[in-house]
Amino acid sequence: MLKNMNKTKKSNLITYAIVIVAFVVMQTLSSTGSISSLLTGLLVPLCTYIILAVSLNLVVGILGELSLGHAGFMCVGAFSSAFFSKCMRDVIENSIVRFLLALLIGVVVAAIFGVIIGIPVLRLKGDYLAIVTLAFGEIIKNLVNVLYIGKDSKGFHFATKDVMALDMDPDGTVILNGPQGITGTPKDSTFTIGVILILISLMIILNLIHSRGGRAIMAIRDNRIAAESVGINITKYKLMAFSVSAALAGVAGVIYAHNLATLTAQPKNFGYNMSIMILVFVVLGGIGNMRGSIIAAIVLTLLPELLRGLNDYRMLIYAIVLIVMMLFNWSPKAIEWREKYSFRRKTASNKQAEEV
Repeated sequence: MLKNMNKTKKSNLITYAIVIVAFVVMQTLSSTGSISSLLTGLLVPLCTYIILAVSLNLVVGILGELSLGHAGFMCVGAFSSAFFSKCMRDVIENSIVRFLLALLIGVVVAAIFGVIIGIPVLRLKGDYLAIVTLAFGEIIKNLVNVLYIGKDSKGFHFATKDVMALDMDPDGTVILNGPQGITGTPKDSTFTIGVILILISLMIILNLIHSRGGRAIMAIRDNRIAAESVGINITKYKLMAFSVSAALAGVAGVIYAHNLATLTAQPKNFGYNMSIMILVFVVLGGIGNMRGSIIAAIVLTLLPELLRGLNDYRMLIYAIVLIVMMLFNWSPKAIEWREKYSFRRKTASNKQAEEV
């Protein structure tokens, strides 16, 4: 059966299999108590980082544009879904239905922001695009920190000053409390849900890459003028990649928001540092390489915690691993060595030997 499959389907199935095998191994280790509670607590955030890495790789690796506002789309998805879940907590008692609706809202809102931001921003390229998307991420984070939303018998109240400015009835409740964020979001995210969403995200991205639209996106990346000359709609396909990437960042935001008791928009989780960290996953895993992004996200998320026992040398080892991964992925000699000893090349040479 595998022999009859083309290379693309075989490669995609291997990627899905890696994720499923990793899930089974981690679930087994977790159920037997072989891993610490600290590492168990990192499993859901790890799913978030993997989705963020593969979705950003769609823009950076496949479209060929540098975006630094990915944390902003994650923030939009997180807060819109958390807002819905907190409002509907007593109305929709079934946690699965409530989470699915919150997921849908987070994805749609993030995708809408992706289109709104993408239409003017994608006219830029290179450093200018990076600066504007970075500004978008910071604006979103700061807007959330100055916004107060409450609800009482009269409906929703909005303010940008403080909680008292909401002017609610005594029975009113504050949903979004400015810098203090949203408290009391139901913790519906699980490792199983995270892995399912990783597989769905991979299916969407890999199918898009190998579709007609994906080939058009890669043609724009390779040579914009040549792509335009053969009739490819540049704006349409760039916007497609950007909005799909934003929507998947929204998915990551939903998982992240429903894993915390209190959701706040801090620089470390929705700011510039988060966008840079996601970009590091993409670059170290290999630009355009989805499997590499997954591996880089896993290694760079778990490594600092695994090295916590070596407290004095932890950051030194972390830095060495980063340098080694970068050299392995981008050094010309390393690329030449990988191609020489690659499994595909050996298989092809064996087939040729058999035919002779």
